[in-house]
Amino acid sequence: MEVELVPAAMMTDDEEMMDPATSCASPVSVEDACRGASDTHFGVGYEHCVASLASDPRSKEAGDMHGLAVLATKQAIDHAASTESKIDGLAELEESPHARARFNHCLELYGGAADLLRDALDNLKARIYGKAMEQLAAALGASESCEDAWKGEDRIPVAAHDREYGKMAHIALGFTHAAA
Repeated sequence: MEVELVPAAMMTDDEEMMDPATSCASPVSVEDACRGASDTHFGVGYEHCVASLASDPRSKEAGDMHGLAVLATKQAIDHAASTESKIDGLAELEESPHARARFNHCLELYGGAADLLRDALDNLKARIYGKAMEQLAAALGASESCEDAWKGEDRIPVAAHDREYGKMAHIALGFTHAAA
């Protein structure tokens, strides 16, 4: 049997998640991965973790902790981008200069978080787990800092998005830690 070796840099994201030559340890289910992450990382809720990953068809192809860490990081990137889009839309509708400044602050935070998450994904794919974990941990602060900008207000317009983003980033960090 002949096997063609393809450098990881030339693989698609899905091929990278499934490639046995680059996979960590052994196959793991979403449930087991979420249980481990929720047991070791305070920010990971088991039920939310399972619901978030099991609903993504790519989770069936992830196969191991490395693949699940890649997928969770992609989901965190997607959520940061959708939160950024939501904030941008709210800022455009806002008439108050003070509130618009708060939205713009949040936009900067989420833009920076998305960049950190993309860098973390690159490092994760290259199996530079320590650097990926540093970047994921740094990206966690966006949601809290955004909500801090709204302190003293009765309502935080992006609170639900902030919380969801934070949960997804914690899952990515927990899985990356387990894959390391």
